[in-house]
Amino acid sequence: MTVNEVEREQDAPEVTVTVVFHSVHGHTRVLAEHLADGARLVPGARVHLVGIRAEDVVAGRWHDPEVLALLDRSDAIVFGCPTLMGSVSAVFKAFMEAAFTPFLTQAWKDKLAGGFTMSASQSGDKLMVLEQLAVFGAQMGMQWIGVGDMPGNNWSGGHRDDVNRLGSWLGLMSQSHADLGSERAGSPGDLITAARYGERIARLAQRWVNGLPYDTPRMTEHEARALSASLRDAAFQGA
Repeated sequence: MTVNEVEREQDAPEVTVTVVFHSVHGHTRVLAEHLADGARLVPGARVHLVGIRAEDVVAGRWHDPEVLALLDRSDAIVFGCPTLMGSVSAVFKAFMEAAFTPFLTQAWKDKLAGGFTMSASQSGDKLMVLEQLAVFGAQMGMQWIGVGDMPGNNWSGGHRDDVNRLGSWLGLMSQSHADLGSERAGSPGDLITAARYGERIARLAQRWVNGLPYDTPRMTEHEARALSASLRDAAFQGA
């Protein structure tokens, strides 16, 4: 088990968010890290980043009781893996099948859930993976949280660095060129979207678990385009 944990603002009511993912070349890990960073912005959020390892799959079966125990006590779980041949990765599928025990006991029922995926192709059939993850969450009795941002890069003034530039709402989508290393994972817009998604899930978890007040952030299409432009300008000035 690979787990990183950071606690923030212990005077706030506590909520536990776990990002559990599989990454082959490191690109999906970068996305997971930004999502976790966004969740850590929420006061009281205890965030765990868990990498599912290929070496924990033996004879086709994944096994790590520490990870399952952590997920059992989490309030929100975000699932992520690369899109490979239009499907979740084999290693992550082995993890999903190993959740049969908490499935039988409904241990994850009414926890919040979300999902994310990465591919090399612009499409790559990433929606198939998000659908698999959402169905998995539904079978576990979980409450699914999608991306709440308006679409980017869907007009003549759009850009690859826009927030939600792939226009995905069931979960988070990102794309990385296959010949580039993890240091070039996604786009700045993808990584910002990941952080915003993580923060959204953690804030909703605080509302769901601790009944904290929650003001729904809304923006028009014009405001969303202005946000993406301002983030691009900030990134350019900081380069």
